[in-house]
Amino acid sequence: MAYKKTEHYDEDVTAALMKNYHEALQALGENPDREGLVKTPERMAKAMQFLTQGYQLDAKAIIQSARFKEDVSEMIIVKDIELYSMCEHHMLPFFGKAHIAYIPNGWITGLSKVARVVDVFSRRLQVQERLTTQILEAIKDSLNPLGVAVVIEAKHLCMMMRGVQKQNSVTTTSAFDGEFLHNHTTRNEFLKLIGSKLG
Repeated sequence: MAYKKTEHYDEDVTAALMKNYHEALQALGENPDREGLVKTPERMAKAMQFLTQGYQLDAKAIIQSARFKEDVSEMIIVKDIELYSMCEHHMLPFFGKAHIAYIPNGWITGLSKVARVVDVFSRRLQVQERLTTQILEAIKDSLNPLGVAVVIEAKHLCMMMRGVQKQNSVTTTSAFDGEFLHNHTTRNEFLKLIGSKLG
């Protein structure tokens, strides 16, 4: 599957979602036909397709669209990558930053492609733990590097708006492979460079 950025909306999916959102508004006690809400089901249908567009994207194709042979073996870090995702348990957003590093083994990829891989998996219904490992596996499978490291720090509206209602909590997840998993010095250098308290 080739990578192609698009905001195309499937008409059948849009129609089905619109019907469901119209009914949901009624079930909540609202009048979906009043002026302020009459276009809301369509907006929600398109917004949900945009927020879950990662299902239509291929992380490997994105990386390989800018894969270059290079004889370098120094750590490459892309940090503070903004991410926005949807908790699959309550379908409420979580958002934060991803920090990614890899040590090349003959191949590198365009720096923007690393950030796009984050979008591929964050633009789906997710849990942060799985999101972290999916990003790592995509880079590992596409570049076969000597090591990969991923750290994600995020705030979850399912904890902030409902439930325990803790406004300042941040969830941190990490995944390491290769040199980052087996070499403490390499891992600690990465954590220090991203300013993480994990190290």
